Amino acid sequence: MRDSNSAAVLASGGVFDQQLDGFEARTEQKTLAASVEQALQDQSILVAEAGTGTGKTIAYLVPALLSGLRTIISTGTKNLQDQLFLRDLPRVQEILGVTLDIALLKGRANYLCPHRLRIWMEEVSFVTDREELLQIADWAEYTDTGDFSELSSIAEDAPILSKVTSTNDNCLGQKCPDIAKCPLLKARQKAQKADLVVVNHHLFMADLVLKDQGFGELLPAADAVIMDEAHQIPDVASRFFGESISSRQLQNLAADSLSVALQDASDDSGLLDAAEVLSTGLASFRLAFGHTGQRDQWEKFYPLPEVQQVIDNTRHNLNELLQRLKSASVRSEDLEHCYERAQQLNAAFKKLTVESVDGQIHWLETHNKSVSIHLTPLSIAEPFSAAIIEYDCAWVFTSATLAVSEDFSYFNGQLGLFPENCGRPVRDLLLGSSYDYPNKMLCYLPAGMPEPSNQDFTKTFIERALPVLEASGGRAFLLFTSHRALREAAKLLEQWTDYALYVQGDASKRALIEGFVADDQALLLGTSSFWQGVDIQGDALSCVLIDKLPFVSPGDPVVQSRLNELKNQGMNPFATYQIPQAVISLKQGVGRLIRGAQDRGVLMIGDPRLTTKGYGKTFIKSLPPARYSSDVSDVVQFFKRQSVKSSAAKTSAAKTSAKKALNR
Repeated sequence: MRDSNSAAVLASGGVFDQQLDGFEARTEQKTLAASVEQALQDQSILVAEAGTGTGKTIAYLVPALLSGLRTIISTGTKNLQDQLFLRDLPRVQEILGVTLDIALLKGRANYLCPHRLRIWMEEVSFVTDREELLQIADWAEYTDTGDFSELSSIAEDAPILSKVTSTNDNCLGQKCPDIAKCPLLKARQKAQKADLVVVNHHLFMADLVLKDQGFGELLPAADAVIMDEAHQIPDVASRFFGESISSRQLQNLAADSLSVALQDASDDSGLLDAAEVLSTGLASFRLAFGHTGQRDQWEKFYPLPEVQQVIDNTRHNLNELLQRLKSASVRSEDLEHCYERAQQLNAAFKKLTVESVDGQIHWLETHNKSVSIHLTPLSIAEPFSAAIIEYDCAWVFTSATLAVSEDFSYFNGQLGLFPENCGRPVRDLLLGSSYDYPNKMLCYLPAGMPEPSNQDFTKTFIERALPVLEASGGRAFLLFTSHRALREAAKLLEQWTDYALYVQGDASKRALIEGFVADDQALLLGTSSFWQGVDIQGDALSCVLIDKLPFVSPGDPVVQSRLNELKNQGMNPFATYQIPQAVISLKQGVGRLIRGAQDRGVLMIGDPRLTTKGYGKTFIKSLPPARYSSDVSDVVQFFKRQSVKSSAAKTSAAKTSAKKALNR
């Protein structure tokens, strides 16, 4: 093709301008594309923040497709994976006239396991959700991919899916009698041969760190890795560079061992008894750690006599099952696999239930029916940068939220992205949004708000929000930093407004968002995961309200340990860790408002520390350049102007449509 570089392709008069309806050449997009192209050419590292509206997906796809390099693209969620693979990549390939072998690869929980389906179909009369199981069995006869995203009739969180998918623990790998039909194996084999593979961060880190047994690896053959939504990488990587074990894993081992033994070794009463004893004892193991929802340091629980007792009992019961499985493992492939699982889990349980482990954060969390014990590195900078050296290829990290006050030190420091660590150049690139934020967004900071620690803070926040919600006619997304504040706000809004409320926890995230968009006037309330990944364009979302600056809780065991480590190094943990973390989280929340070139709206932040504390300037400098006001009448006027412009736009569109009708 005539265009010789990515910037030219995306320039005015380039192939995108010629072939893509509504395309508008953007300086920021061309700059990002050129920088990605350079990183791919010289096998360097690029860290790039590209503001909303840059068109960063196309900006990295164009140089990746033109480079001829074998590329892995990793993104934050399965939905973004599907969007890339099904919509963006085919469109960009067509425009560029490039034909490459492209593969989509997800984690194993997204694919049907024919072996487990066959086992459950043999017991179908005892399955409570057998109608769904029969639907899956019918679909399995004709699916090419085995990807459950094809099966819209089954909910994403349906319990039946856990029965017909595999885990790292129970997958038989190459020994599986149904391996020839395994959709996961077929997807991985296709990915290994592809020119470009689309994965998500969890799968990427699993391949980088865990290197699943039996199916090979992706990374050694890659020439380039592009990580979209890269702000998520530090958290995801921390999980995979650490270790964990849960009582649920042991419970599943006991259940699978019992099930397999009943089929292949029903005469082995010792094995059957050992599986039953382990399963029964795990209930006491869970109860020894107290109420649900705890996240705390392991050292607070380890010395307790009742904890010591259940650890000793579980070790004994697990070892007894291990020995019984060892003797029975020659009788079938399934029993042999249970024995191998028992060996791995026994070693992990011994390692994670000792007093302490140097250089690691030792902590636990309690769930309704299980407890998880974790070892998390104090820092992942060293192992992550070591992995970059090992896999000698180009690396691109991009997101709309990486910099703090226009500086990348915090993000780069988390991953060890420095030339001396990675053995190659590291370049930073900061690109603002192409959207006209001063005219598109008003930031309302209500005056006279109490301190966030005040017990009446949430009530006051909702009181100040009422005139804003009235002016916007609902169509608002309220983000909270805690579930307690979320629930309190929901009760107040139910009493004080007539708007339909879509509240996190009442339904799945997808159902809540779809209901909110379909409703003419509604409020969507969320916390934690709702701060990112919500993409609602147009008039359906005209206002985002954030209660407090999203500082991580210093009581969290991982956060607490990292803060203590920074203190021990003579650093200020609030300035070097808590503020940067909160800035990036706030940028994610603020980013929910303006999602398209025609979007306009009001951002309300209730936290007075933005203006009363010196560090508030760091937050404001990191946000888009909006207009600020503490006068609610400015909010009312903003929406009045928006209403007038919207009416004018609709009238203009109607006239244009009428003219077209007359000309036909």
